[in-house]
Amino acid sequence: MIADAEMPGRDSCQKENESHSESDNDLENQRRGSQSTTASWKRRRDQSEKSRRRSSTPRSGRKIRSNGHQQQDEVEAVTLFEVVRMGKSAMQSVVDDWIEEYKQDRNAALLDLILFFIQCSGCRGMVTAEVFQNMHSPDIRRKMTEEFDEETGLQYKKFMVYPWILNVTWPLELDSGDYPLTMTGPYWKKFKSNFCEFLTVLIQHCQYTIIHDEYLMDTVISLLAGLSDSQLRAFRHTSTLAAMKLMTALINVSLSLRVQLHNTQRQCEVEKSNRSHNRGLEALVQKKGEILEKQENIENLMNAIFKGIFVHRYRDALFEIRAICIEEIGIWMKTSSDRFLTDSYLKYVGWTLHDKQSDVRLKCLIGLVNLYSDKECCTKMDLFTCRFKDRIKSMILDKESEVAVQAIKVLTLMMQNCDEALSSEDCKQLYHFVYSAHRPVALAAAEFLHWKLFCSQDSEVQDEVRERKDTHHISHLKTLVNFYLKSEGCTHSAYLVDSLWDSSAFLLKDWESMTALLLLQDGGPEEEAFTDLQKAALVEIMLSSIRQAAEGLPPGGRCLGKKVPMGKERKSHLDDRAKLTEHFIVALPQLLAKYSTHGEKVIKLNLLQIPQYFDLEVYSTSQLEKHLDTLLKQIKEIVEQEVGSEVLEFCSKAYLFLSKEELAAHEQVEHAKSQLFDQLVGRFNQLLKDFLHKGDRFDEDESYQMWSTLKRITTFHNAHDITRWNLLNSTCKLLKSGLEDGNVTEPIIIQAIKCSYFHIMWQLSKVSEGISPQSMQVLVGKQMRGFCYICRRYLTNVSSVVREQAFVILCDLLLVFSHEVLSSGHENIEPFAYVPEASLQSELVAFVMDHVFIPQDNENVNKDEECKVGILHNRRNLLAAFCKLIVFSVVEMDIAADIFKQYIKYYIDYGDIIKETLSRTRQIDKIQCAKTLIQSLKQLFSELVQAEGSNATRWSQPFISIKDLARRFSLTFGLDQLKAREAMSMLHKNGIEFAFGDVNAKGTNQPPCNLAFLDILSEFSTKLLKTDKRTVFHYLERFITDQMAVESGEEWLPLAAYRRSLLDTRDDDTTSTCSGERSPSSPVQHSSRAASLKRRHQTEDSISNEEQKGKCLPSFLMSPLTPTEHRDHERHARRYTKETPETMDQDGLQSLCSEHGTTIMGNQERTVTEEAAESPGSDIDDLNEVLDIDND
Repeated sequence: MIADAEMPGRDSCQKENESHSESDNDLENQRRGSQSTTASWKRRRDQSEKSRRRSSTPRSGRKIRSNGHQQQDEVEAVTLFEVVRMGKSAMQSVVDDWIEEYKQDRNAALLDLILFFIQCSGCRGMVTAEVFQNMHSPDIRRKMTEEFDEETGLQYKKFMVYPWILNVTWPLELDSGDYPLTMTGPYWKKFKSNFCEFLTVLIQHCQYTIIHDEYLMDTVISLLAGLSDSQLRAFRHTSTLAAMKLMTALINVSLSLRVQLHNTQRQCEVEKSNRSHNRGLEALVQKKGEILEKQENIENLMNAIFKGIFVHRYRDALFEIRAICIEEIGIWMKTSSDRFLTDSYLKYVGWTLHDKQSDVRLKCLIGLVNLYSDKECCTKMDLFTCRFKDRIKSMILDKESEVAVQAIKVLTLMMQNCDEALSSEDCKQLYHFVYSAHRPVALAAAEFLHWKLFCSQDSEVQDEVRERKDTHHISHLKTLVNFYLKSEGCTHSAYLVDSLWDSSAFLLKDWESMTALLLLQDGGPEEEAFTDLQKAALVEIMLSSIRQAAEGLPPGGRCLGKKVPMGKERKSHLDDRAKLTEHFIVALPQLLAKYSTHGEKVIKLNLLQIPQYFDLEVYSTSQLEKHLDTLLKQIKEIVEQEVGSEVLEFCSKAYLFLSKEELAAHEQVEHAKSQLFDQLVGRFNQLLKDFLHKGDRFDEDESYQMWSTLKRITTFHNAHDITRWNLLNSTCKLLKSGLEDGNVTEPIIIQAIKCSYFHIMWQLSKVSEGISPQSMQVLVGKQMRGFCYICRRYLTNVSSVVREQAFVILCDLLLVFSHEVLSSGHENIEPFAYVPEASLQSELVAFVMDHVFIPQDNENVNKDEECKVGILHNRRNLLAAFCKLIVFSVVEMDIAADIFKQYIKYYIDYGDIIKETLSRTRQIDKIQCAKTLIQSLKQLFSELVQAEGSNATRWSQPFISIKDLARRFSLTFGLDQLKAREAMSMLHKNGIEFAFGDVNAKGTNQPPCNLAFLDILSEFSTKLLKTDKRTVFHYLERFITDQMAVESGEEWLPLAAYRRSLLDTRDDDTTSTCSGERSPSSPVQHSSRAASLKRRHQTEDSISNEEQKGKCLPSFLMSPLTPTEHRDHERHARRYTKETPETMDQDGLQSLCSEHGTTIMGNQERTVTEEAAESPGSDIDDLNEVLDIDND
């Protein structure tokens, strides 16, 4: 609301040039008196609202009676702020109503406008106004303050708005950041646009009238300048936005005045040419003077806004305000380039290019895009281009992709419209961005590349170039291929094509020109001839363009987002696919015929991938079956000629795609496949017969033919079912011959193993689908077991490649035929489940240990890095194949101990595989996993003892490595101790039994051989609950004899360390137990507990007396302690000596016995029983079952 402390009446306000009395009240008196004046002003404002907005749409009405008649008065009960916020009324009508009010009473209308700006800032406070008489009074500047009143918690701002001094009061919560421009939700989402529209329409409707009265705009600008200087971000943000929009509207008014001045000048010249004197010339001269006066007034207003607001706010601390200023100055430069497009204004944009906020930098670049798109503007920006070109080039590496996109667009326009603005080195820096993973950046860089490669030397318009298909396309294709070969990403043609697809699709879809270039004879014109390298690159680009046209998806690694293809885009993809199919159905066989014999392998690979993008229905609908026969013949010729794995795989995929069952040409392709397989299998059987007959007389040429034929069959057998040729018997004969006679070469054995494996998999697939007879089901099980036996024997082959292949195939077979996998499939295949015997499991783990976990031998030292990486990759495959058997429970989990114990030693090479295996096994069975882990630690410890004997110490590097491994194992159980409770208890039980299992042969006074293992076991103590630590401690005491209790020495330190790890939280545990025992209990329980504690205390007294007589203390007290442990020990000793049993009550005795009873080594059964009675029964019983502790 607006309260007027000493506002004159309306008549006196209209006579503002008369004398006025300035308010003598200071800020405090005005604040205290504002409450009374507010009510009177509110009544006056409510009465004037009726006549002020009658033309607006009413929100509410009020019924009143006059002279016995009832009449309806429609009253608009909203302010300007509410009208703009709702946005339901037409902005033109709202502005017209306010202009009418201004013409009737400009002070009241101005107060409405002032209140509008204050409310748009989110201020819910109070605004008071006082009229001043002398503008140059020294008290005016003294009162222009902004302060905070700690007593009331209100913020005050007092500033001058001609002809008033405004005092704005608001609560401090306004500084929280929530104000209309920043609020979210449907209620506020259009507020900013409505606010800006209101200001624009206001200036438009006032441009011929009241805007030039030297009152309205002066008041508004002074108000906005005062608010923009506030410490409150809401005032600064709202007033700056309003000032910038007013400036933009004033520039439009200035442009309109300029047009009027130009027209008036022309009319004056026409009148001057007329010799007859008339009054028209005088009127035109007078009109011209008025226009010049108005234009000067507008210039003064713009200067006031720019120097009073923009210059201060373009570097505001709030980046939203900086963004508004830079966005608007870009509009000013574009709209009024002759006034604002100068270096004095461009410098603000250049400086802000270094802003730390990406939104501000983005606004700068968007403004520069609009400027550089106009060639006339570019001529005025030579100095700016020279000064800030390097900064714009560096912004293409901006962390925000949108900023980088706009920077590339600026450079593209700079290249088009500025002569020699970018050098060749500058362009090269932009070229490689076509391979960027950010698709918008790549598209912008591709637009730059398109203009540089294809349009810089052409005089035709771009649209005309796209329509032409002549020699220009040939030269453009050659240019594109050369660029692709020279670029660093010459193996990523898909990225290049995807980037250029929007700007150069006319060239990339010109498959006719590409095909003509590839089919061009070698003796053709020299200027059109391509080298073999250029042809390979052209084929790669052609394949990528075919893929892009058929699928419309970006390559892997370049995200498209959640964009859903529109109907027009889907239709375009279908049309492109039909077009390429019609062309390549005829052209592809010709290309294969030319390049199948002497062409490079990469050309064959790319050409063989083209059929998968065909619309195969075209073969039948267009009656082009003869071309399909030609294509199949060419693929068959390639199969007969090639032995490379990649070429054969793509041939197999081509057959697979062309032989889809739903297609009309399915039978035609199946017939061609059958002919190919008949030929290959017949040739292999004949070669096998000759081999078995000749034996050692089988020469190398025949061996090569057998290997090449078998490789072709194996490659196709992976994707095609050729079991009806019954190749398993032939391959098994070949493998058995290799085992017995050793006359089969290594490559043939590998292909025979793969072929046999594929045959069994296809048989199992048919059995699971229920399409094979019962006899075949029985045969599959026998074949699998027989083949496993053959692979098992090949594990000891002299060739490492054969051994590894046999191992991987054997692991895959055991996995596929395991109970867990088959039980999840069809019920027909459950009887084929095969469990490997123990001997086979031992052979598999031994193979892993011998061929995977081997140190870096001397042979690998001299090998290059690529060879080392290949060897490591093969070994990781072997380990992963075996770990899958562990995870799917094909082999016993105990076997994994040999794998887990290598975790630290081979962490760099296999750490991720072992860790994942460990995690999976823990999810399957936590207890069994714990047993496996402790078993691996026991194996390492035993190996250490056997290697070093009595020389093994706790400080040796191997022992520290074992302890580090135990710590890693402990971390894998996570932070939830409750989930791993049983597993940890079982682990400690096994560890304790192992530590005390072997008696030292030197005598009973010597520690057990494995006592040092307790030091390793202590790494798992932190995973025990407090109650479980007590139970494990009791279980440990069962193994400690009286002789061990009195022994001391370094060899007994592991026992002391393990005991301390179990007792580190015993005080807290005992305290909680004692506090629970202080609750009311029965007399029987109390007397029994007291008797038990008294007996224990007597035992401690007897031990203490014996110790005072010179006997040894318990070993863990005599062992060397760390400083912390030493202080704890002294604290316990002081408490024990100061407090005597006679002066202590039962609670103190119980606490003392609870503390020191843990040191008693003798009377174990009684101690265990009493301690167990003190602990919670249910928890102890559960752990006793795990640890097998009896409480008898």
